[in-house]
Order: sequence, then structure tokens, then C-alpha cells
Amino acid sequence: MTYEEYLDEVTTLLTELYDLTDATAIKYVMRAQASDFFTLHDDDPAMRTQERAMQDAKSIFENRNKSKPELYKK
Repeated sequence: MTYEEYLDEVTTLLTELYDLTDATAIKYVMRAQASDFFTLHDDDPAMRTQERAMQDAKSIFENRNKSKPELYKK
């Protein structure tokens, strides 16, 4: 999937797994993106899998209220 499709998938998973609104899920994904969480995904298409999207959605949700970007585990 493209990088944009991957971000959409992570956003969708956040709404489905954690019962978030679209706006909230988008906010979390944008915050993670601003913290360079998805940098490697942009460079390596092999990272953009459904399984990885599930892992990333979980990581983003678990770290959603933490202020330090380095706490996002890749």
C-alpha cells in the first residue's frame, strides 16, 4: 500500500480497535507523524503491511498522552 494508504489504515484501526472518533484518531496519527514515527515506513514499502499497521495502531494508542516523541516504539 502507499504511504498515504498506510496512514489511513492505521487511523481506521484506531477507530475500530479503540472506539475513537475519526477526528481523534487522525489527531493521534498526525501527532505520531510529526514525531517522525512513520519515517521508516515512508522509505521502506515493505513496512506497510496490515500486521504492522495493527502494531503501530497499538503503539500509538498506548503512547497517545505521552509528551516525549522518543517514547513511541517502532
